[in-house]
Amino acid sequence: MAKPVDLAPVRAFLACETPAAWCEAAVEDLPTLLNDHANCEKKAASTALALMFRYDRDGALAEAMSRIAREELRHFEQVTALMRGLKIAHAPVSASRYAQGLRERVRPQEPQRLLDLLICGAFVEARSCERFAALLPYLPRAVAPFYARLLASEARHFETYLHLARGRYDEGEVEARCQAFQAAEEALVIEADETLRFHSGPPPGPRAPSP
Repeated sequence: MAKPVDLAPVRAFLACETPAAWCEAAVEDLPTLLNDHANCEKKAASTALALMFRYDRDGALAEAMSRIAREELRHFEQVTALMRGLKIAHAPVSASRYAQGLRERVRPQEPQRLLDLLICGAFVEARSCERFAALLPYLPRAVAPFYARLLASEARHFETYLHLARGRYDEGEVEARCQAFQAAEEALVIEADETLRFHSGPPPGPRAPSP
C-alpha cells in the first residue's frame, strides 16, 4: 500500500483543484488518458535533460535534473506496462494546450528565463500530483493503486523545482513569478477543452469521443 502523501503544499501552490467533470471524462476514456500520461512522462524527462544541457555549468541543477529524468522515464515504463496489462494499445496523441500555455509566459532572456523554466516545471509537477489524487476516487481498482504510488514522487519533483528557483533568485522575485504563473495555470485548468488530455480542462458540455 502506498504511503500517505501530504498534499497541502501542492494544493497551496495551485490556485484551484481539478474540476470533477475532467475526472469523470478521464475515467470514461482510459486509453486516451493513459496514452497521454505516458507521453507526459516522456516530455517531463526531456525537459529535465534539456535543462541539464542548457545550464551544464550548474552542477547542483544538473544532478537534480538527472534524478528527475530517471524517475520520469521509469514512470513512462510503468505506464506502458499498465497499458499492456489492460490491453490498451499504444497510440500517438496530440499535445494539449496546457504546457504550451505555460511556456508562452517564459521570458526569453537570461537570467529570467531559467527562473521561469523552473517555476513552469514546478507547476506542471504540482498539477500532475494534484491530478493523480483527484482521479483516485474515480479510477477502477486495476488502475487506482498505480496512481496512488505516483503521488509521492511527483510531489518531490514539484519541491525540487521550487527549491532550485529559491536557491538562485531573490525570494520576492520568485514569489512574483509564481503568482503570475499561478493565474495562467488556473485558467488552463478551468477553461473547457474539446479534447481530453492529462492536463486538459473539463469537457465543454456534452463530450464528443476523443480522437
